[in-house]
Formats: sequence, structure tokens, C-alpha cells
Amino acid sequence: MKTLTTEQKQYLKGLAHNRQPVVMIGNHGLTPAVLKEIELALNAHELIKIKAASNELETRRAWMAEICASSGAAPVQQIGKVLVIYRAGSKPAITLPK
Repeated sequence: MKTLTTEQKQYLKGLAHNRQPVVMIGNHGLTPAVLKEIELALNAHELIKIKAASNELETRRAWMAEICASSGAAPVQQIGKVLVIYRAGSKPAITLPK
């Protein structure tokens, strides 16, 4: 899991603000199919929002940690039921501040 500086996180939060969630974690939780969709979305977009159906804060935090660990993405933000993660592509479309 990659770590981001505070400045990089702020920049990515600004970019993510107007984006819609591209993956939803439903009532069955974080299944292999959901992880595969997250992988595809990261390959296509680099910065994605994920909507989580759980009402439990600790469950959503655990999902964020598991997603980032399995995909190599960096956590950007978690607001309510929305998780934002970032992983640079092979040819990064998003240039992060240093």
C-alpha cells in the first residue's frame, strides 16, 4: 500500500469531489467479484470512489484497508459510506504534487 503526503491527498480530494462512485460494495460485503471490479476501475481511472453499503464504520475502515492492501492503492479519503482510493497507472494520467 502506497502512502501519500498531505499535499497529495488534498490534491486528489479536489479531483475526486465531482466524480461519482464507480464500484459499490453491496450487502454481501467485499467479495472477489467486487475486488476484481475495483482492480478494473483503478486500471481505467487511477482515482476512484467506492460506495459501501455497510452502516458500520469499523467495517468500512476494514474494507478500505483490505482494498488498499490487495490492490496496492493508497487511501485518499473516507467520508461516510464513500471510500476514495488512488493508484497510479502504468502511464499516469494524474500528476501528483511532490
